[in-house]
Amino acid sequence: MSTHAKRERLLLADLLEAAGPDALTLCEGWKTRDLAAHVVVRERRPDAAAGMLIGALRGRLEQVQAEFASKPYDELIQLIRTGPPRMSPYAIKQVDEGANTVEFYVHAEDVRRAQQGWTPRRLDPVFSEALWVRLEKAARMLCRKAPVGLVLRRPNGQTAVAHRGTPVVTVTGEPGELTMFAFGRQDAADVQVEGDKDAVERLHGAKQLGI
Repeated sequence: MSTHAKRERLLLADLLEAAGPDALTLCEGWKTRDLAAHVVVRERRPDAAAGMLIGALRGRLEQVQAEFASKPYDELIQLIRTGPPRMSPYAIKQVDEGANTVEFYVHAEDVRRAQQGWTPRRLDPVFSEALWVRLEKAARMLCRKAPVGLVLRRPNGQTAVAHRGTPVVTVTGEPGELTMFAFGRQDAADVQVEGDKDAVERLHGAKQLGI
């Protein structure tokens, strides 16, 4: 049975292929070629991918990512489709599912929502629930730099405290939309934001919430 991560991987590859190498994405400064290179480096070059977390290694990451971005675009797409090499931790099904489900969902939406005429994607309930479970666990890390108190709320009333503080802003939406919001794609997320006017403006003006 296909996992969420595998399904989102293939969708991301299809979207990147359809958009072509020079299309816009929601990742500031990145076109589709850059995003594809990022995904490949993250899975296949752990020596460079460490720069995503360690500032001192950022230069090495940028160098290796630029090298991959210069490769033929169809080669990058194929590397994404086929997945990580056998010896990679990402080749383990449980690791792939845990680390890549949200990663690939967000990046697929980064491609989709940057294109003119995009339409909302309806997620099946099982996948939507999987996103919510992951968001509940990661919300505080994802939104640790929020300038105000922040609560994420589903339409069914379930909530996750993403950042403690006052005043409090409540953001309501489906799990997929809340995920996009928490990952810094506030302007592209279909959510309702409620709270003190000044607090809402401060949240809206934040360049990043955490990552």
